[in-house]
Amino acid sequence: MLISFSKYQGAGNDFILIKDLENSFPDKDHKFIGDLCDRRFGIGADGLMLLRSSPDKDFTMLYFNANGHEGTMCGNGGRCLVAFARDCGFIQKDKGIIFDAVDGEHSAAIIRPGVVSLKMKDVSEIKKMGRGYHINTGSIHHVEYVDKLVDMDVCRRGRAIREHKMYAPDGCNVNFIKGDKEENIIAIRTYERGVEDETLACGTGSVAAAIVHHANGKKYDKYLIRARGGVLSVNLKYDKQIYHDIYLEGPATFVYKGEWQR
Repeated sequence: MLISFSKYQGAGNDFILIKDLENSFPDKDHKFIGDLCDRRFGIGADGLMLLRSSPDKDFTMLYFNANGHEGTMCGNGGRCLVAFARDCGFIQKDKGIIFDAVDGEHSAAIIRPGVVSLKMKDVSEIKKMGRGYHINTGSIHHVEYVDKLVDMDVCRRGRAIREHKMYAPDGCNVNFIKGDKEENIIAIRTYERGVEDETLACGTGSVAAAIVHHANGKKYDKYLIRARGGVLSVNLKYDKQIYHDIYLEGPATFVYKGEWQR
């Protein structure tokens, strides 16, 4: 079986993207998907996505973590899949793009080549959890303020929180954040469940960081999230009960394409 793929990245969050309109990709073979994502023996990526047809939307997004298992929503992945769908000619428009994902319907727009905006799910609940906050932005996140972000051991501390009983049995993604003197700018580092390592950026984590920052009194309509791999922006609205009209925007760029013989 010869598999054609493309690599895309969003602020350093990288993905293997495959057009699978006939549903022929072996999506139940978790080991195979994990092998493709392996950075030493495979193609290497934070995750793998299938572009599939939809009966009433522009397409369907199926996302797998680097461990080979189907994951929850991936914001940067969704943005990259939109760019891929346009680049490969599956869709012919830049605005009003609608697709299905594991957490429901999303809309997106290609702002300019290599930059995609994605509407995220509404958020109605933030809970204090340990030293941080529990929030679901399409994926479960723990967001924690820290003083020394640059030098911290993100893998050690992130893994401990990800595996803590307070997030049992499924665990969580872990984001460590630090505010800037410009209150709408947030530095972030993320430990991702399913990758089981620090990633250079995380879309749903960036949204979680912006909402937690807003809930802690830094109330803006737009936040700049400075991840290790680049800058993402989060726009949001709040009506005292729910965060809505949340848009994640940033780079979604082609890296290379190739073929893999299974």
